[in-house]
Amino acid sequence: MIKALCVYCGAASGSSPLYAAAARQLAKTLVEADIALVYGGGNVGLMGVIADEVLRLGGQVTGVIPQALLEKEVGHRGLTALHVVKDMHERKAMMASLSDGFIALPGGLGTLEELFEMLTWSQLGIHGKPVGLVNVGGFYDGLLAFIGHAVGQGFIKPEFAAMLMAAGDGNALLAQLRAYRPPVAGRWGAAKS
Repeated sequence: MIKALCVYCGAASGSSPLYAAAARQLAKTLVEADIALVYGGGNVGLMGVIADEVLRLGGQVTGVIPQALLEKEVGHRGLTALHVVKDMHERKAMMASLSDGFIALPGGLGTLEELFEMLTWSQLGIHGKPVGLVNVGGFYDGLLAFIGHAVGQGFIKPEFAAMLMAAGDGNALLAQLRAYRPPVAGRWGAAKS
């Protein structure tokens, strides 16, 4: 059962209004499903958009931000809970422990790094939680094509590539996340839930 989802997204809003609209739509999906938001704790870019919208709609928001980024990402002071941690490693570990799954909205290098860490942890059996992308406006088309290329070249097993779900909006992605079952066996063994 999904009670809290970690959302990775940009500290920028991007060049298209589609991205902020997708963040607001995902916020509505979470609140309507009574799912709490866990995110990086910032008040800028898509991070601020989704947090503000979940709060506006009456949902719960937990932010996790390193002390060094509190000013740079303008730590959000109006959240249900804000955890200020020592560093990025502690941030990512806490966000993972507080969440029942992971979603990436459009974002930059940090979003990609966090997304791939959760996929790697799933592949290694460290967790069995679902991981997905909101592929609004085809933002992640190139990434999905690259993963397909890596499968074709023998670097990613098809069952591990299939762990990454994608949909054009939050409603469709949430349905996929709820239906997800981790691979029961693979190179690294069964995943933990």
